[in-house]
Amino acid sequence: MTIRPDFLPFLFAIAAASFVCRMGGFWFMRFVRVTPRVEAALKATPLAVMIGIVAPVAARGNPAELAALAAIAIIMRWSSSDLVAAMGGVGVVAAVRYLAA
Repeated sequence: MTIRPDFLPFLFAIAAASFVCRMGGFWFMRFVRVTPRVEAALKATPLAVMIGIVAPVAARGNPAELAALAAIAIIMRWSSSDLVAAMGGVGVVAAVRYLAA
């Protein structure tokens, strides 16, 4: 696999934008007093992001993704491990798409 030279400036620009966004967040949080309410909001943010990613996929109703969501729920209940559930979901999507093709 080769990388086209005209793609590299875009790659570096995206990396720089990502870095600036992260550093801006760290810089901004220096000025925020972490109250119990703010701490609860920060702890809930990853779940909100995951729901924002999963909800449109579930709304489309594709069989592979719905099977993966069901598998993730079962694996999470069984193992209580986010990583194991995520890997299991990826495996289910791959398997269902492979079998459907």
